[in-house]
Amino acid sequence: MPDATCTCGQVRIEVTGKPIMVAECGCTSCQTAGQAFGGVLTEHYTTPYVMVRKDRVRLASGDGALEARRLTPESATRRVVATCCGAPMYLEFEKGHWLSVYAARLSAQDRGALDCRTMTKDLPEGIVLPTDVPNPKRHTPGFMLKLMGAWVAMGFRTPKIDWAREATG
Repeated sequence: MPDATCTCGQVRIEVTGKPIMVAECGCTSCQTAGQAFGGVLTEHYTTPYVMVRKDRVRLASGDGALEARRLTPESATRRVVATCCGAPMYLEFEKGHWLSVYAARLSAQDRGALDCRTMTKDLPEGIVLPTDVPNPKRHTPGFMLKLMGAWVAMGFRTPKIDWAREATG
């Protein structure tokens, strides 16, 4: 899999192996963060991610140029931005074994085909989603099984990703 890079090219994350899945999330948190970042949301108010195993990523360049932002101070997820150009790079559920790389950080041909849209129950009223992939209201058992399968393959490890400093203020 090709590297994920910020807009200006200063930050580069090496990604190896196949992704766990390619998904668009419609949850309220992803919509809120997507609106704050600008240019992240699709026309359907979903946020596209390429979900990869944490043991298959490495910060290749841009040390010191990543900043973690949380929607609330107690949030278990952090969205990480390249400070050099403001490009959203990834979302991390800190206790999770996967990293959700913003799909825009990879070229369209390299990010792979969309597997599903999830958490569509939170989308604004009147949004009509295409029927090209499943559009479940919540995470499905199949979605969770893919995540669990990756964790089993990792030996139930949850590598720590500590590339980003926490945003202040």
